Amino acid sequence: MNDVDAHELVTAAARAARTAQRSLARAPRAVKDAALEAMAHSLTEHTEAILAANAADLERGRESGMKSGLLDRLALDAGRLSDIAGALREVAALPDPVGEIIDGSVMPNGLRVRRVRVPLGVVGMIYEARPNVTVDTAALAVKSGNAIILRGGSAAQDSNAAIVAALRSALDAQGLPADLVTSVDAAGRDGARALMRAHGLVDALVPRGGAGLIRAVVEQSTVPVIETGSGNCHVYVDASADLQAAVDIIVNAKTQRVGVCNAAETLLVHIDVAADYLPEAAAALWDKDTVLHADPAAHRILTEVAGGERLELLVEATEDDWDTEYGSLDLAVRVVEDLEEAVDHIRAHTTGHTEAVLAQDVGVIKDFIAGMDSAAIMVNASTRFTDGGQLGLGAELGISTQKLHARGPMGLTELTTTTWIVEGDGHTRP
Repeated sequence: MNDVDAHELVTAAARAARTAQRSLARAPRAVKDAALEAMAHSLTEHTEAILAANAADLERGRESGMKSGLLDRLALDAGRLSDIAGALREVAALPDPVGEIIDGSVMPNGLRVRRVRVPLGVVGMIYEARPNVTVDTAALAVKSGNAIILRGGSAAQDSNAAIVAALRSALDAQGLPADLVTSVDAAGRDGARALMRAHGLVDALVPRGGAGLIRAVVEQSTVPVIETGSGNCHVYVDASADLQAAVDIIVNAKTQRVGVCNAAETLLVHIDVAADYLPEAAAALWDKDTVLHADPAAHRILTEVAGGERLELLVEATEDDWDTEYGSLDLAVRVVEDLEEAVDHIRAHTTGHTEAVLAQDVGVIKDFIAGMDSAAIMVNASTRFTDGGQLGLGAELGISTQKLHARGPMGLTELTTTTWIVEGDGHTRP
């Protein structure tokens, strides 16, 4: 589709979304919750069609050489789709943020002032190979009184089309405008560019995907961007750590799902426990076919315990490894002299997503937290918990690594802004 067509499609979608959003902004919670329940039911009802569409996307992805981590993000099955539908119901059960009074006061002159949460309006979402994001963002948008325009990428085009059709059908059946949830995938990459330039029609734009996608949206968009970040997440094992728990945590953080932004990419180990910890951690990671990119100190320790085929899972780290978000069964490993060196390494290489400290020493934990500048910090827990569903948000729009408006997992309140309401009794300013 050419630029003119993409511009026309996005402009029409945005105008329809703005009209649709006005009706939702006034809707009581019961109406929005009923819509979410209907959307969940519609996904379940259309399971067969959605999975067939997803199978076509997966086949296309394999033929094009898509990475295993991306294929995992893309893949749906009956269980995953049931969980996604469940997320809609979880969002329905959450408090409605719209209309919440954040603060208020009576001024000395008698003016009554309050600050109230209101929807952002029309939100655009540009993302890659994540059909679950289609549902999560639609759920959060509807609950918070917004309309959403989706550009989900060619890798998931069939899956997203089937999901959006099911969601729009449910909205229509509930007497709400289907244009509350709209896809501009038909416009391809030109549609993404047109969405970035829909200033005045789209109120906020959220990119979610790889570093290249996020950078392109931030640099090219004329629409205000809520920036999500790639996840070069670190785990630091201190000399005071419970080493067995630390083995379990790094295996979970790295291998539970490799293609997600909250998976660990770098393991830092205090020199005093490296000889005891690294062989056990490596063995558990090698059992999951994880390639360890080790610095010289870690490589020396691990060479002594690696044997046979496991030697193929041990390589020497390069400088590039410290800045790499693998999205695969690869993990960078470094031995550090102390907490200060660990903090310095993280500050030099982090993307500001999630860092974890594994320690029993309260002072170490306190200093680690004080030394970080990331959206989330885990203490004796896996990085995989940086997730809207895991942290009580029901679902998430993404993980924001910026410092303005929203930071960390973005849920319902991050899709609102505020309005000042000032009431007087004929007041005039002297």
